[in-house]
Amino acid sequence: MKSVFGRYIPRKGFFYNLDPRLKILVVVFYVVFAFMSKYYIDSLILLIPLLVVYFTVVKKVKSVFRMAKFPIVMAIIIFLINLLTIKYTDVKQTILDNEKIDQIAKDIWGITYPQGDHTFVVSMLALNRSIALFLRVFTMILATTLLTNTTRPILLTKAIEDLMFPLKLLFIPTQIIAMIISIALRFIPTLLDESQRIMKAQSSRGIDFKNGNMKDKAVAFSTLIIPLFVSSFAKADDLSDAMQTRGYEPYSKRTKYRQLKLTWRDLLVTLSLIGLGVFIAYNTYVDHTYLPSIWTSLLAIY
Repeated sequence: MKSVFGRYIPRKGFFYNLDPRLKILVVVFYVVFAFMSKYYIDSLILLIPLLVVYFTVVKKVKSVFRMAKFPIVMAIIIFLINLLTIKYTDVKQTILDNEKIDQIAKDIWGITYPQGDHTFVVSMLALNRSIALFLRVFTMILATTLLTNTTRPILLTKAIEDLMFPLKLLFIPTQIIAMIISIALRFIPTLLDESQRIMKAQSSRGIDFKNGNMKDKAVAFSTLIIPLFVSSFAKADDLSDAMQTRGYEPYSKRTKYRQLKLTWRDLLVTLSLIGLGVFIAYNTYVDHTYLPSIWTSLLAIY
């Protein structure tokens, strides 16, 4: 099955008709506020609309679980690092010095070996941060995937170039940068499909990518990486030849017949993002909040 990550899916819908410049700003908004959110309710308010839009566009549930693999692995690694690095005495002293029940609930239990210095601490704060990392990275990946799924590559190039217009005042070739970014995004699904094809070809020759020790897996993946690099350079050469034969000159002055215009849909999305940003910023930076106490005590990310 071909991956939908980075691949344009030709369909019609509300999100397809949005201005591509606004879509890029929406992705930036989601990345910034996902890492700025302080409570789980903020992260869920950001994530749930993305999931709804993604299911209406892709209409596949398995692809969501595929995208969630990398954030889950990152969250587990961060949780294990916290498990091995946080000192039990530090957590115990924090509980003794603080009389608040919610702070005690953040450091629920410690597993201590009485003989030796080996100490493992499982705290609610470390667990919250691991889950928050998963939600933030998953939101970022999902927003970027929706951008590429619902925007044609040529419109994405035009939007990036328009957003970088102030850099033209500094004599920076924004059209070249926009072309590089759009080609890189376009090559992501191609390389994913190519890697799957190479893995199947190498597996038919007896290469085992799943079993064996670290050395065997390193040797096995070298049979994937080297052909993938060779194929990537070959595709890049073919693309450059095709662009040259069609008369592409990056430094020449170009005219464009595609003119991007804002509509009522863009205004509606902009107002919604402003309201959402005010809500998250208020919960993050204002001490007094109207949220239930369970969100501000037990379910705070930090």
